Amino acid sequence: MSTMLSEQPHRRYNILTGEWILVSPHRTKRPWQGKTEKSNADQRPKYDANCYLCPTNTRANGSINEDYKSTFAFKNDYGAILMDGEKESYGKGLLKAETEKGICKVICFSPDHSLTLPLMTVEAISDVVRLWKKEYKELGGMEEIDHVQIFENKGDVMGCSNPHPHGQIWAQSTIPEEPRKKTKQQKDYFKAKNTSLLGDYLKQELKVRERIILENKDFVALVPFWATWPYEAMIVPKKHYQHIGQLNKDEEVSFAKMIKVLTTKYDNLFGVSFPYSAGIHQMPTDGKDYPEWHFHMSFYPPLLRSATVKKFMVGYEMFANPQRDITAEQAANALKALSDVHYRIEGAL
Repeated sequence: MSTMLSEQPHRRYNILTGEWILVSPHRTKRPWQGKTEKSNADQRPKYDANCYLCPTNTRANGSINEDYKSTFAFKNDYGAILMDGEKESYGKGLLKAETEKGICKVICFSPDHSLTLPLMTVEAISDVVRLWKKEYKELGGMEEIDHVQIFENKGDVMGCSNPHPHGQIWAQSTIPEEPRKKTKQQKDYFKAKNTSLLGDYLKQELKVRERIILENKDFVALVPFWATWPYEAMIVPKKHYQHIGQLNKDEEVSFAKMIKVLTTKYDNLFGVSFPYSAGIHQMPTDGKDYPEWHFHMSFYPPLLRSATVKKFMVGYEMFANPQRDITAEQAANALKALSDVHYRIEGAL
């Protein structure tokens, strides 16, 4: 690897957004010094009578959950966007606003309150993938929905208000900013090369193998060259798929395996239930063709050097642009070296 990339301050370009990140590898030559601060084991019951997401329980608005045995999806009782109301706009000088319509859904991954994705079976995670596919198709097929965002916030530090294994889907009438930037970058590249931007990037990464964490026949998990968060990772399909609906049954399982192993490695890094925000970016659902889109799932974890040392975007990062000390290559090597067996099952790191 270039000495510049491993030792000198430099900027790295994010091909998916067109933005830059400052990297300062000289500030720390190692991702951590063997320090693992295990927090108290998060031992939760399989069923919690006070949980709004457990089967048969009553939610805050009085609705009663199904006695579900696998996955369960319902409209968020307190959604950030709603389908009600008429289309309106506001304009006065430099002030501009318009109504936004949409649907927010909660996706319960399992009826077992004690689990997280790394502790679930591959088959159970495959059920989650199949539910994601179903919701993407149904919500995206609605005339008023132009974009479907699937995501999970895991852990208190990421603002998760309920420890029950679950994620969310926000489907809305406009295309949000991050997907919009990624659409432009991929479209510009596709017009120039007639190939997938992420597909060509993946070929380069598989050749040099400096940031690959793991791979199987259908997917690759890696730390992006332009990663912002300390142990940021991305799962990318090897085939040029625009959305998760194109996955066949075998690929659903392959995707589930990658999610399980990557999140297991995260937990094993510091011996804790590793917090993160994860989301799937895929083509918009506004009825247009997007041959350039290559779907991917990104993980943004905040932990830096231990279970209690977190990365915050402050100072320079808030007023200038993101910055990191640990290089993408160091992070990839640290994650790659970890066991695929969860520390709670293995007994020790």
